[in-house]
Amino acid sequence: MRYGVFGGTFDPIHMGHLRTAEEMVQQLNLTKLFLIPAATPPHKNRTPVSAFRHRFEMAKMAVGNSHKLEVLDIEARRKGPSYSVDTLRELRSFLGGENDLYFIVGLEGFFEIHTWKEYRLLFDLAHFVVVDRMGYRYQDIFPYLAKLGIDYRLTNNANRMILASGNCFLHMAPTRMDISSTQIRSLVRQGLSIRYLVPDEVMNYILAKRLYTKDEGN
Repeated sequence: MRYGVFGGTFDPIHMGHLRTAEEMVQQLNLTKLFLIPAATPPHKNRTPVSAFRHRFEMAKMAVGNSHKLEVLDIEARRKGPSYSVDTLRELRSFLGGENDLYFIVGLEGFFEIHTWKEYRLLFDLAHFVVVDRMGYRYQDIFPYLAKLGIDYRLTNNANRMILASGNCFLHMAPTRMDISSTQIRSLVRQGLSIRYLVPDEVMNYILAKRLYTKDEGN
């Protein structure tokens, strides 16, 4: 069986996240894709994020009754910063070694992976799926991997490599949607509409909880 892992701050989750998740399920033939909101993002210490309970609830609302997408609070159940290597270890232990695990990360995040905890182990724990992002080039992956000291073997498919661990390294280009959580938070602060940028349930939750405003509720 094939399981995907798609983490992020999700503050808030939006249509771009959801469309990427949907296409990854189809293109990778995943049994299920886990969306995992970071409880305490170690790289967001300079930019405060909303309380985990809000981000988790919005993600669950966005997924709805999907049989392929599931939101996990796995990182909230651990103390301290939310490190991807710890999450993958836990999922690998839970799912068993006989199942495939695909770690999905945007190019902008991947190019910061040298700052992540025990980043070399990530390539052993799961297949890697890097997703296109505006302003980043996949071609820059190759010198970056060399700089990291990560060995790989090219294949006949330009978007697929084999890592020394035997795991695959895949490049995917889902439908691009020029939406960002930063943009959505800014619109809310300005009192402007965010309809069609997020699911209606998420929009209503943001307004009801007064998220991203000076008088943010509980």
